[in-house]
Amino acid sequence: MNRFCSLLIAFFLVPGCTPKLTPERKASLQKNLEAMVKTDQVAASRWEPKWASFKDSVFTLNKRKAEKMFSQYGFPGFAQIGEQGSRNFWLIVQHCDKFPEFQKKVLLAMDKEVKGNNADPNNYAYLFDRVQVNAGQKQKFGTQVDYDVEKTGRAFPKFGLIDSAQIDVFRAEYKLSPLKEYMNNMSEMHFEMNRARYEKMGLTEPYKYK
Repeated sequence: MNRFCSLLIAFFLVPGCTPKLTPERKASLQKNLEAMVKTDQVAASRWEPKWASFKDSVFTLNKRKAEKMFSQYGFPGFAQIGEQGSRNFWLIVQHCDKFPEFQKKVLLAMDKEVKGNNADPNNYAYLFDRVQVNAGQKQKFGTQVDYDVEKTGRAFPKFGLIDSAQIDVFRAEYKLSPLKEYMNNMSEMHFEMNRARYEKMGLTEPYKYK
């Protein structure tokens, strides 16, 4: 075998060389991801204990499919499968909380695509914080929230923030609204979903940050 052939074979065997998507393969991935997200949203819509096994099975199956896509194509950005398809892939990974190592791999690959304007910076921020929270670490963007369910119903960043003084700078860089606005919106949604409970506590509206 001559040197040229050896180099050519080595090139195609290098991990991370992303095969180019044919129009047919692109359409297939988009269709599969759309179906995965539909099932994902059904599973994510309820929190009852009896729903947990179904939710886990859906998230686990979707993870296996997403991992296969990732191993073949890396993070599928806008140029590969369109904006909606790319965001659908991200959403599946966002719900892979039982597979933190997979989330970390995707996060690293997504960072490169965001810097190349080939992925959503907003989505990246959410996944970054998700990885942090799953590791019990403070967040950079404050996207993952918990609630003061015993007193006010007010949202707050789970496990705190890496740099609270610069939080809105970080958020703006990744096309996120100011933290106070986000927390107030999350507080409102949480209150409406649990209105009856909070009204029994004497609360007629959620506490907001001023």
